[in-house]
Amino acid sequence: MTEALRDIAEDCTMVGGTLLLGADRATTPNTDLLQALLTLQHLTGEAIAAVVVRQRAQDKPLADLAPIADLTEDRLRKKYNPRLVDRALATRRRPQPATTAHHTAATDAPTLRRPGQRLSCALNRMKNGSGRSQRQIAQIMGVDESYVSRLLSGQRALSWRHVKAICEACGTDPERMKPLWEAAATIQPSNNDDPVRYLHTYLQGLHYALGSPASEAITQHTISADDLHHALHGPGVPDWPVIDRLTLALQSVPAIARPLWRRARLAAEKNS
Repeated sequence: MTEALRDIAEDCTMVGGTLLLGADRATTPNTDLLQALLTLQHLTGEAIAAVVVRQRAQDKPLADLAPIADLTEDRLRKKYNPRLVDRALATRRRPQPATTAHHTAATDAPTLRRPGQRLSCALNRMKNGSGRSQRQIAQIMGVDESYVSRLLSGQRALSWRHVKAICEACGTDPERMKPLWEAAATIQPSNNDDPVRYLHTYLQGLHYALGSPASEAITQHTISADDLHHALHGPGVPDWPVIDRLTLALQSVPAIARPLWRRARLAAEKNS
């Protein structure tokens, strides 16, 4: 149930990011905004069901949830049958945010990608740039080519050991991919990492995963060239609105970058 809640929370963040970007543009069709809102409403319903079942599985009283949900204990018990909720969550289809046919190329909002997708894009781009084939990487790693294919396509979860092996086979420093991998694995940065450098490396990773677009393609998202350079390379840490708009432009979820930005900002203030 905890895994289901994490997935739903991630979906809410992703759809919410699409809604935020759409709400900021006068050209966004109201039909798109309503669709995003209804998707969030559906996700909220799934999350509430998961929380109620989780409460019961932990042998905690439904009386704790009843006043918050504005329902009686009996109603909670009947409405959220554990067997039915488990079945629904096991077969749920996760939303795939994408731009709609109503948008023009000039006003298209970027498709937001999950952390695992960003990591997969970055690793595949690294592989292609290295000139190594999947077969060569598999030989260096001592595994089957099909295994490497599943790792790179996201069909199989990537451990840090896998990421390091693929990076080393491609002649790339694994530390460049570490923030992307930790975001995909929902692992908090180590206290040994420099928070400011970590944020820069994470944003550089998103930029790389998107194909290292020219600055002109990013600055059209109301980000100045100076702010873009500071966000990717420093010195310093830009204000949150800059990071927010940049992560959206790089097709990532701002909620993932926010704690990294906050941590970097605090470190920068202490060192100033």
